[in-house]
Amino acid sequence: MDQAKMNRRTFLGDTGMGFTGMALSAMMFKGGKAQAANGWAPPTGKPYFPARAKSVIWIFNIGGVSHLESFDPKPALNEYAGKSISETPYADRVLNKDAINKILLDPSKQKREVLQKILPLQTGYQRYGQSGLEVSDWFPHMGSCADDICVLRGMWTIDNNHGAQLTFHTGRKITEGAFPTIGSWASYGLGTLNENLPEFVVLGNPSADCCGAAWTHGSAYLGPEYAGVRLKVDPKNPISFVKPDDVKATLQEQRENFGLLGQLNRISGIDYPNDKKLRARIKSYELAFEMQSSVPEVMDLGKEPEHIRKLYGIDTKETKAFGEKCLAARRMVERGVRFVQIFHGYRGNAGAWDSHRDIKRLHGTLSKEVDQPVAGLIKDLKQRGLLDDTMIVWGSEFGRTPGGQGAKGSAITGRDHHPHGFSVVMAGGGLKKGYVDGATDELGFHATEERHYVTDIHATVLHQLGLDPRRMEVPGRKRLDRDFGEPIKKIIA
Repeated sequence: MDQAKMNRRTFLGDTGMGFTGMALSAMMFKGGKAQAANGWAPPTGKPYFPARAKSVIWIFNIGGVSHLESFDPKPALNEYAGKSISETPYADRVLNKDAINKILLDPSKQKREVLQKILPLQTGYQRYGQSGLEVSDWFPHMGSCADDICVLRGMWTIDNNHGAQLTFHTGRKITEGAFPTIGSWASYGLGTLNENLPEFVVLGNPSADCCGAAWTHGSAYLGPEYAGVRLKVDPKNPISFVKPDDVKATLQEQRENFGLLGQLNRISGIDYPNDKKLRARIKSYELAFEMQSSVPEVMDLGKEPEHIRKLYGIDTKETKAFGEKCLAARRMVERGVRFVQIFHGYRGNAGAWDSHRDIKRLHGTLSKEVDQPVAGLIKDLKQRGLLDDTMIVWGSEFGRTPGGQGAKGSAITGRDHHPHGFSVVMAGGGLKKGYVDGATDELGFHATEERHYVTDIHATVLHQLGLDPRRMEVPGRKRLDRDFGEPIKKIIA
């Protein structure tokens, strides 16, 4: 560097402070941990209190899974099929306008017609396990895990359109913009258990532009180094930058190149210690080098024995693609990845699970794609002793209406969006097993017992990881009470 252009801070950092300056610089950039003048400091990478979970696998089904035909079946829908909700004994309570509007952030702009003609259940259901958990016939494999899962039936959200996909990940309405996602908060709070792999990984295509896109795995003001890293389950090409541009370069030559880049970037870092993009760039260079060998190894599912591949359904066409993602997720948490986010149902718009028509065919097909892989993941983690410290969250942005929907003049065969009450499945990480929390009313319309906004799930996840979201609040970034949520104590074992 031209000495004439080296400023005082750089000079002191490199020479005058000697090894102290070098150590300070390294500490400053290790995850961006720099003490603020007001005494506040980012998390240290250690839990605030004893953690019950080390990793999280967050499975998101894009478009809105029907809670009625998954984990909250309602026999009353068959009893009153074809009738109007207003003709049932539950009309006054279900159709109460105040109850319908009070959860929506802006009901005047989100008003949707309440579909009153009741559509019967489009599949059967049965009880599973010693817990007697009711699960629809579309999810028999997950039903077989009944005594290992926890079902939250009292969920609700603030948006009755597909911007709720972003809300599920950040707690905020899509019109409010980008905010840190649950995965980025976990990454920010704890970092990684394996320096050769990202702490926050994304598998599958995220939500489309209409519904949050990259914001659904972004880190917003926390800085880009805490955003999810998208990977493909392909050992030959898991991510574009894991291969060097110069394929002839040896590992030693690459190491030397990355070392030089790191030195140059850190010199700039002394000048600009609060530059989040610079910190992220340094981290990406270092991580890219390590990932060249570590990521392809993780994605080489051929190393798994045949019975494990069959457990996830990788030997079957319908379940192969999602089964590979679930198996890759297990291999990642096994190696210390902190947060794995898996998306299912991308199709460039609201999502494949958005079954406004023909829900029997559409949900029937989609459930086959995810049921066995998710159940295989739960069983595999359990048999390896990993389920105790790995938490699984399975859900979608909202449920679907008890009233049926169809094109004008056509048969009513689908269900509309439903934010008023829906279900989320959780397992592992110190949660109760074979447990149902909360309830919806007789028609599955309103969450009536143990009602929880989506950030209560966030708070529960962070709590089990040993983190307190209120202690991670960033100065100058005001958060609302609903952003923090409250841990759902009743589901914690």
